[in-house]
Amino acid sequence: MRIGIDVGGTNTDAVLMDGTTVVSSTKTPTTANVSEGIAAALRDVIADSGINTASIDGVMIGTTHFTNAVVERKHLTPTACIRLGLPATVCLPPMVDWPLDLRDIVGGNAHLAHGGHEFDGREISAFEPDEVRDIAEKIKAAGLKAIAISSVFSPVNSIFEEQSAEIVRSVIPDANITLSSEIGRIGLLERENAAIMNSCLRQLAARTVDGFKAALDELRITSPFYISQNDGTLMNADFAKEYPVLTFASGPTNSMRGAAFLSGLKDAIVVDVGGTTTDIGVLQHGFPRVAALAVDIGGVRTNFRMPDTYSIGLGGGSLIQEDPLKVGPRSVGYELTEKALVFGGDVLTATDIIVAGGVSTPREGGSVEGGALNIGDSNVVADLDSGLVEAVQARIMEMIAIAVDRMKTSATPVPVIVVGGGSILVTGEIEGASEIIKPDHFPVANAIGAAIAQVGGECDRIFSLAELSRDEALDQAKQEASDRAVNAGAAAASVDIVDVEEVPLAYLPGNATRIMVKAVGDLRGVLPPGEGGGVERGA
Repeated sequence: MRIGIDVGGTNTDAVLMDGTTVVSSTKTPTTANVSEGIAAALRDVIADSGINTASIDGVMIGTTHFTNAVVERKHLTPTACIRLGLPATVCLPPMVDWPLDLRDIVGGNAHLAHGGHEFDGREISAFEPDEVRDIAEKIKAAGLKAIAISSVFSPVNSIFEEQSAEIVRSVIPDANITLSSEIGRIGLLERENAAIMNSCLRQLAARTVDGFKAALDELRITSPFYISQNDGTLMNADFAKEYPVLTFASGPTNSMRGAAFLSGLKDAIVVDVGGTTTDIGVLQHGFPRVAALAVDIGGVRTNFRMPDTYSIGLGGGSLIQEDPLKVGPRSVGYELTEKALVFGGDVLTATDIIVAGGVSTPREGGSVEGGALNIGDSNVVADLDSGLVEAVQARIMEMIAIAVDRMKTSATPVPVIVVGGGSILVTGEIEGASEIIKPDHFPVANAIGAAIAQVGGECDRIFSLAELSRDEALDQAKQEASDRAVNAGAAAASVDIVDVEEVPLAYLPGNATRIMVKAVGDLRGVLPPGEGGGVERGA
């Protein structure tokens, strides 16, 4: 038995799963204190199912807590950065591309030292331990304990970062240190930014994870719990405390993984319609397609693994403007059940339009009566102008079609899986879709994605094939990805390589090749769920 929880901007969803069967599911409004909302959702599914909490094997949580902290500039710890690369990189110091307000909050405490490597592992300059020790003394004098260490091309050779960390710990024994090589990919500034961001979030991560544990203890759930990562896999609670940045896009990835599980499809486009936004992503081999470019988080460019998603301001709570016609991006969000017309409010929302249109679209936990959706009081919107209703429905489908087309890599029609509590907005055909699939339990696909998730690890390195063969380079990359999956909580015997990508770098000498490998495995001590689920096909 597994419990999956996903914390969204509007609702906190939870499901209890027994193998491939959804035993119970719930949606509760997201609370300002994320832990309180999670505890409420847990109480609901436990009470609804009547299970003994001792039979729960694991709890999987996806949260926006750390993303919100960066976006809202709250709960961030002042952090120092040490970069190894002199005499190179002087013109672009650490945090040079950060928004001024965020850099001021984090402290802007940056130091440059000698070291670093070229792409093929050659040293830029010799490492100077005394130089790093002097920097550590300055950081100690400034009263800082959160420290990020980056080195030029450290994904190729991380030895200078590791040596620097040892020296810093000898000066500041209780230092909270993040090495950029453990988080980011090739690209100094973006990888360094990710490391700084990780360090400034670690104190918050410790409090948040402890809060999750307290909520579980309160309900006498003694099973281990895990946190969803950006790539649709899990990490154990201790790992989450060390690497909170790896949770930033867990919401969309949970939805895509849930969509793949429920539909049985491994390659498709997923349209996740929520209360505030619609997220569109691409499934490849059952996992979200990873963004190839740097990803902006709160105004900061980072390059750790993130799903390639596109979000539009369209959801069940989107405000409708009549003249000129406009749908969203403003939304009533979690206040939908209070402000929408069909729920007794005085605001015209996209949900009101769909109910007024009487579209016979089945939904989980609902019914179709007289051709209209059984959502709220349909009589309230019965007199809405039919022209307006049709125009808004057409505009909604146009917005979705444009977003889907933007995520496609060719004109070839592809399957589209529609999930999310707001997916009642999808009322017709989507241009460019070979078929539209709305699986069973689509409103809580995000929580199901968390519940069925595996543990992952990846390697992204540049190898010089002048020094070793291609097979040796691939073997090294696969082993590194597998080791990272095991370190994150995967059972070693269950780890499989699910994706390998090679990119020859013709502009570099030495027959350089960038190799990216992704490995996934089942949680240690937790039985994996089966494959597949119920599917309803059609618009």
